[in-house]
Amino acid sequence: MAVDENPIEKLAYVSNKAAEAIYSSDDGIDAATIQPVDPNFETRVLRKIDRWLVGFYSIVYVFRVIDSANYSNAAIINLENGTGIKKQLGFTPEQWAWTLSIFSWGYMVFEPSNTLLLKLFKPSRWMFILILAWGISACASASVQGFRGMMGVRFAIGAAEAGFYPAVLYHWSFWYKPSDLPRRMALFYSVGQLSSALSGLLAFAISYMDGLGRIAGWRWLFLIEGLPAILLSFVAFGLPDYPETAKFLTNEEREFLSHRLAKTAPKGSPGHWDWASLLQLFKDPTFYTFTVYWICHGIGGFGVNFALPTVVYQLGFTTTTKSQLMNIPPYVSCFLFLNTVGYLISKGKIRPWVAAASSKYKLTCTKIKANGGPVESTIIVCYIILVAVNNPVVRYLALIVAVSCAGSAYPVIWPERIRALEGTVAAGIGIGFTNACAQWSGIVGPHVYSTIYGPRYRTSYAVCLSVLVVGISSILTTWHLIRRRDQKRAASVDT
Repeated sequence: MAVDENPIEKLAYVSNKAAEAIYSSDDGIDAATIQPVDPNFETRVLRKIDRWLVGFYSIVYVFRVIDSANYSNAAIINLENGTGIKKQLGFTPEQWAWTLSIFSWGYMVFEPSNTLLLKLFKPSRWMFILILAWGISACASASVQGFRGMMGVRFAIGAAEAGFYPAVLYHWSFWYKPSDLPRRMALFYSVGQLSSALSGLLAFAISYMDGLGRIAGWRWLFLIEGLPAILLSFVAFGLPDYPETAKFLTNEEREFLSHRLAKTAPKGSPGHWDWASLLQLFKDPTFYTFTVYWICHGIGGFGVNFALPTVVYQLGFTTTTKSQLMNIPPYVSCFLFLNTVGYLISKGKIRPWVAAASSKYKLTCTKIKANGGPVESTIIVCYIILVAVNNPVVRYLALIVAVSCAGSAYPVIWPERIRALEGTVAAGIGIGFTNACAQWSGIVGPHVYSTIYGPRYRTSYAVCLSVLVVGISSILTTWHLIRRRDQKRAASVDT
């Protein structure tokens, strides 16, 4: 039965096969394992599935990102009216930074372990629990009266949202072949970048509700942006769990999916833990170099996202209301840049090591080519501009470029991270641990970009610049280690 599959093995298998699909030059590799089918029929079936599993989850993801991003927008909403959140709740700069970072602590604690809970629930039931939990917690933020209450609800939101992405990947694994996933993952991830832009637009509109019903604008912001998650949680009850039980499919379509997915089932008995591969994970030096890179990019690249509305406002050429709109271009640019990079990767023009400093290599043994574009280096240049230049327009443009590059590095380097993992358990744990390391951006970022360093944030940019230098060194070291490993494998095959 599909429900009995080990979720860690399932996630690991799908992620590894998705990575292989990115690098494979043989478009018929999956077709050889199944009987020929009518391509129009296959397209029609996949579109029916996409409406639920890609369409619905993308909509939910929009509000997941909004629920996590609206807190940064709340920092500056209605400041001129004297009804800002920091003033009403009496937050000091340090307390505000802690209420920002506690969200990521919820992620850090619960994201690696959430995969285990997937075995206890059907996907539709688990999604109902997760979405309802963060929706209620987000709405509860509107009633908070002090520092302790805000710390509690922010941690709860992070804990609930932590399980969403692995649950989506796990659910998809029952419906799609691994080669189907990269394009859908790219679309799903990039929607999140537009969601951050939408969050700023909604904050702009909701700011005009300040005082309505004697409720401050920031409270309306939390309430209105949390309600959709509660509504969507009940829609999640109608999600199709598995192909064999889906009511929207015909018998012919169920039979087709059964044959189509048969060869993609993960190997190994349910519940089996391959401790040898887990031990090998901790012996692998790339485990530590990737970890350093993920942490450094999170702090140096993503950290600014948690204070972007305040940073934009303190550039000095816009009001708090207009600055909510000024938060939109960085995320729209990131959406466009990420999809452009994704397209170039899919066409073989560039490869995931584009996230590192400029480099160029070719490995015929793994069919991997890479022309390194200076994504991290570009962020460093932007930080130098932000430190040295006084013109607010130039600094704003530098922020747009920095945010665009920062939001694109993780997605394009993920395939190489996955490819470096060996063994189903090692891959499952490694994926969760690596993704959790990204949460250091939310833990450290708010403190690095505390308002005590404003309005120029020169100290903040200098700290992030230094951290990114360490990140570049780490990813170049990782590239060297993986290249050497690939060369040794190629030599052993030749002999």
